[in-house]
Amino acid sequence: MRRAATTEPGRLQILGAVLALLVVAFGAVTAFEVADRASSADDVVSRSQPLSADAADIYRSLADADTAAASAFLAGAQEPPDVQKRYADDIRTASRLLVKAAASTGGSTESAREIAALNEQLPRYTGLIERARAANRQGLPLGGAYLRYANQQMTSELLPAAERLYEAETARLQQDDEDARDWPYLSLALGILALAALVWAQRRNYALTNRVFNHGLLAATAASVVVLLWLAAAHTLARTELNNAREHGQSSLQVLTTARINSLKARANENLAVVSRGAVLTDDGKNDKYETDYAGSMETLTDALAVARERADDDAGRGPVDEAATRTAEWKERHKVARAADDSGDYEGALTRIIGSKESTGQSFDQVDAALKQALDHEQSEFTRAAEDGRGALTALPLGAAALGILGAAGAVLGINRRLSEYR
Repeated sequence: MRRAATTEPGRLQILGAVLALLVVAFGAVTAFEVADRASSADDVVSRSQPLSADAADIYRSLADADTAAASAFLAGAQEPPDVQKRYADDIRTASRLLVKAAASTGGSTESAREIAALNEQLPRYTGLIERARAANRQGLPLGGAYLRYANQQMTSELLPAAERLYEAETARLQQDDEDARDWPYLSLALGILALAALVWAQRRNYALTNRVFNHGLLAATAASVVVLLWLAAAHTLARTELNNAREHGQSSLQVLTTARINSLKARANENLAVVSRGAVLTDDGKNDKYETDYAGSMETLTDALAVARERADDDAGRGPVDEAATRTAEWKERHKVARAADDSGDYEGALTRIIGSKESTGQSFDQVDAALKQALDHEQSEFTRAAEDGRGALTALPLGAAALGILGAAGAVLGINRRLSEYR
């Protein structure tokens, strides 16, 4: 190489090899980095976000099943068929989603551990509920004890495991999102270096020969410029859409999920407060545990709805949240009336205001839950649309960068060979 560098043909050969190597490296590294980010974006759309949503649905189904079981118990020995069906549907949904999650966690040890715990505890919970039902049908007070024990298992074992599963899958979603939005710095640096080398080679050619254009080098430069601009534009668009998915979709989904979970907790505690009739106290022994937990869940629900309204970016998103907030306020007022009736000894009146079909807290809860479901469905569609647009921006770039890199390298070699032919 030292001997070759002493002659112009030798220098041209070295220059051609370096230019071809730079352009090929630029195309190959771009294809590799963009394919990696496209894979992460695809994971966001098709794996981690659906898993996060499924984990939230597992939690919701379990919490709703606990609420339905308490409501059915309050109705007496003849449980309403619709409440029985709601409980059964929730248990089936949770079981189905656990199977789906187990097959889709991708070897996550943390998620697998929580799924195993849920699969182990769920049959125990349903067994306790069936014992409570059997005792209730026979008019035995033991049924209330079984129901409280089942609720204790739900709140201390099942729901915490479901919450940890949701947190683990949400963390993986955030990591996939970060990986998809990470700038391809090496590709950009190689692209700039390749362009600088091509421009320098053409200036050198002009200085030695007074020829303005070398078609081969010009084609290599054009291919590199196209890849560099395509890379910058596609990744900017992908980042923009993924940012929109995160800020206007996922962040709203998280706070709405928190709101829905706490509405379910509040409803379950409200029912159990009537079932226990003050038999279960807080740790300090001063207050009804279920009533205290109800108040805490309602406060969290109210706060979450306020945040959800701030994050909603259109009327379709704000409308259901406003409806949920209105029904939550109505729920609180009806609860006060029901508690006043219970405290005054009017148990039947309190029961009617809790589980009655009209102007009851149960009616308010159903309205809140329906509004939150509508808001969640809207934000889910917003997230999916933006994330798919982000993924789509990167789809064709890896193949295009590789092809243009090969064409650019061929152009550089042909351009240099054109100059070499003048020395033969």
